[in-house]
Formats: sequence, C-alpha cells, structure tokens
Amino acid sequence: MSVELRSEQTAIHTDLGAIFVSIELSRSVWLLTSLSPGAGETMSKHSVRGGDVAGLLTQFAQLQEKARARTGQMYPIIAVQEAGLDGFWIHRVLESEGIESHVVDPASIAVSRRCRRAKTDKIDGEALVRTLLAYKRGEPRVCAMVRAPSPEEEDRRRISRERKTLTAERVQHVNRIKGLLFAQGIGDYEPLHRDRRTRLDALTTGDGRPLPVHLKAQISRELDRLELVLEQIKAVEAEPDHLLACAEEVAGAVPPERLLHLKGIGQEAAAVLWAEGLFRTFGNRRQVAAYAGLAPTPWKSGSVDREQGVSKAGNPRLRTTMIQLAWLWLRHQPGSALSLRFQERVRRNGGRVRKPMIVALARKLLIALWKYATAGVVIEGAAMRPA
Repeated sequence: MSVELRSEQTAIHTDLGAIFVSIELSRSVWLLTSLSPGAGETMSKHSVRGGDVAGLLTQFAQLQEKARARTGQMYPIIAVQEAGLDGFWIHRVLESEGIESHVVDPASIAVSRRCRRAKTDKIDGEALVRTLLAYKRGEPRVCAMVRAPSPEEEDRRRISRERKTLTAERVQHVNRIKGLLFAQGIGDYEPLHRDRRTRLDALTTGDGRPLPVHLKAQISRELDRLELVLEQIKAVEAEPDHLLACAEEVAGAVPPERLLHLKGIGQEAAAVLWAEGLFRTFGNRRQVAAYAGLAPTPWKSGSVDREQGVSKAGNPRLRTTMIQLAWLWLRHQPGSALSLRFQERVRRNGGRVRKPMIVALARKLLIALWKYATAGVVIEGAAMRPA
C-alpha cells in the first residue's frame, strides 16, 4: 500500500474566537505552542523557563497584544497541558488569572501508528493544539479531559495512599530481616511479633553458633526502621476515623459511613472507595467502571471478535481495592445476588474462570456500591451489620 504525501499542509478552516495555547512542561523549559486569530495556519512557538509563572503570563499577554494588533480585537486565552508530574498547580494558577485551562489525559490523544514515529516537544505541542481545537469544536471522543480535583479533595487522598506506601515498606523490612536470618539457618523468626527484640538475642544459627556481631547489629537497625514504620502506620490508620466522621459534611451526597453498614467492608476500604472514586460525580455506570479501569475492551474487526480484558486505564488504586474487596465480598456476603451469580458462572464452567469472573464481580460490585452510596439503592441480598 502506497501513501501519497501532500506537499502543502491543509489550512485550518475554523473561526478562531480565542488564542489556543498548549504548554509542554519539563523541569527546565516550558514550550508554548499557540495558534492565534489572524496568523493563518502557522503555529508560533515560545519557550519559558520552567516554573516561571510570571514569564508564562507575560507571554500570554504578548500573544494577546499581537493578535489585537492584527485583528483589532482582544481575544481570550485557552490553554491545555498534559496530566503528569507537575500535578494541577499550574492549572489552578491559570484559572485564578481568569484563563480557561484544560488538563488532558495524554494516553487519550491519537498518535501515528507507524512503528517508528517521530516524537519531539514541537510535534507534541502542535498535536495538543489540534486536539484542543477539536475538543472546543465539540468533536466526540477526540480526547479525555481530566477533571482537576480541588486542593481539599487532593489532600484527603493522601491518607489512604500514604498507608499503602507504608505497608509496602513494612513488607520490605520484614522480608529483608527474614532473608538475612534464613541464610544462617533460621526460619522461624517473626519480626512483627512484640517479642522481636528478646527473640533476636536468643537466636542461634543452624549450626549452633550465636548470631555474628555485625549481622545482629544490621538486623537491629532494620528493626529500628520497622518499628518506626509501624508507628507511622498506626498514626495514619487513626486519621480515617475522623475523615469518615466528617465526610458527610464535606461531600454532601456521598456519605462513606453508609458503606460501613455492609458486612465485609471496613473503615480502610470505605475510606479508599470514597477518597479515590465515590466522591466524584458520574453520569452512568459505564463511567464508574471506566474510571476504575474495569471496563471491557472488545476487539472486533470483520470475523475477528475477541475480548482483550479490562482497560486498566483508570485509577489503579481503586481498581486494586475493588479486586481485593470482591474476594472479601464472596466470603462475607455469600447470600447476595452478586455472589450467587458468581458461583453459578464458575460452577457452569467447571471452576476454570474464577480469575476473569472476579474482575467482572469487582466491576458489578463497584457499580452497586456507587448506587448504594449515592442514591441509597440497597444491594440485592446484601447482609447488613447489626446496629
């Protein structure tokens, strides 16, 4: 198949009612790519030192002044940037200055399907401007804009996320200590037991020797770090109690304490569900599943029809929590309609589809919890905790 390349670019036939600017962010330089009224199809490019907000606003003012000199009108700025390491602080600064700002999911932007496609900040900046133009024209599915959380919403997420980080660090320390002792023939030492210090002093190697001096000192320092992590986990776990108590006042329509009435859902799971997803406003169940990355992704072309699995394009923390909660739901809610349907499907297939079915159960359970938390729709057959 041959591809005919046109020598001249097609002009952008659109009535620009604003100056469209894309911001390519990096630590050292911010590259601005703009398309202004009266400039034809030519996109101008300017660079600003990374983190220089004053220089960015000055550059925006210069773009407006140039557009006014060409057309005699003052046009507003519409900016777009990719969601990434910089978070949302630049977006909030622009909005506070009265500039319309958008944050786009970079994975949702269409790119060339060639094996070796060119990629530079210049090319990405122009692609962002074209994407912003199509989005403002109202073209469907051209990209996915990120809904920036408020500073309060963003800060409340840190409790559950910090706990997960600390838990992973605890596992690392425990495995490190067990590995050091296993190399000496000791396999029955538990660093998480309260008598870990006393037990360490009494340990002997597999060949009957006392622990070497430097090894014992190394394990003692590992225990110091482990105990510090354990104290921090206790402090973090005490915070969700207050968070859940005042959540109804903060969130209004999404009281997470309602989730605690269901058997099998504890405070940690309720806090993660609320902070990572249920506090948001969704239009339908498909949006809920897509946000968690649990939506199916079919592949259909001609006679080819197969399922690729879940998209995994949403919130990974919410998706992981829902998979874990799905297994707990089967244990604590065996009489619910969701659990009975799961058992029936697994029994029908001879027990070979438990893992794919648990993902489907997680998706259905998330939708059911969303309806229950936001609208009070009782989950069919679910057992409630006694008052």
